[in-house]
Amino acid sequence: MIYGIGTDICDVRRIRASWERHGERFARKILSDAEFATFQARRARWPERGLRFLATRFSAKEAFSKAIGLGLRSPMTWSRCEVRNLPSGQPVIVLHGPLKEWFEARGLSAHVSVTDETDYAASFVVVEKKETSTP
Repeated sequence: MIYGIGTDICDVRRIRASWERHGERFARKILSDAEFATFQARRARWPERGLRFLATRFSAKEAFSKAIGLGLRSPMTWSRCEVRNLPSGQPVIVLHGPLKEWFEARGLSAHVSVTDETDYAASFVVVEKKETSTP
């Protein structure tokens, strides 16, 4: 059963402006340590691709926060929600700490899709409540 849905579109130019104003502090606020390492590697190869990566993560976390109905209120924080990619490239949400506990206690699972173009990153998240089987 669907628990919630969330969508977000992010202007990459806005992310670029925040990066230019606040630098690494801005990226570290949004990204987990693993995401930050990927951001740095992509940015080193192609700076614009790094900014798009940052924008997709920002967008996905915003969409996730909407889908669970908390916004950015505890236990939802930027660092407790991580967007990883499976070897196939499929994005997945990995939760940490109190957010993971909150999510699992409700029997929830999440599906995420992210995309980006030159000026925009967009994400869509569907959160499901796992069905409990009755004999």
